[in-house]
Amino acid sequence: MHAVRFLDTNILLYAYDLDAVGKRDRALELVEEGWNRLGETAISVQVLQELHVNLERRSVTREKIHQIVRDYSSWPVVENTLSLMQAGLAEQARWQLSLWDSMILAAARVSGASELITEDFSHGQDYGGIKVINPFV
Repeated sequence: MHAVRFLDTNILLYAYDLDAVGKRDRALELVEEGWNRLGETAISVQVLQELHVNLERRSVTREKIHQIVRDYSSWPVVENTLSLMQAGLAEQARWQLSLWDSMILAAARVSGASELITEDFSHGQDYGGIKVINPFV
């Protein structure tokens, strides 16, 4: 797998958030770019899991959520594995991140991405070759 960018859950969530007009528009651009350049934008099983939980909290039907997950499954998806967990623990120790953020960083690294698109990390921070881009700055 050799993606250019990795999208964090919050970006996908904004694409479905009718109340976050400005952020929704930018998130939709990023998602559309992911579809138009299939293979360049990666996500992970963790992102799909978090997306599912958060959409369910927003009263999206399970049928619709399952379709969304199936659709995004055609993107490069980093699987949850023991080796990914170990990589996440190493990222956590190195960067002093929460477990969930370190797992996102580890998945981005496994995907080959050089950009992590998220609003949850510090914009512009470089994590050993992965640059954080907050698309809402």
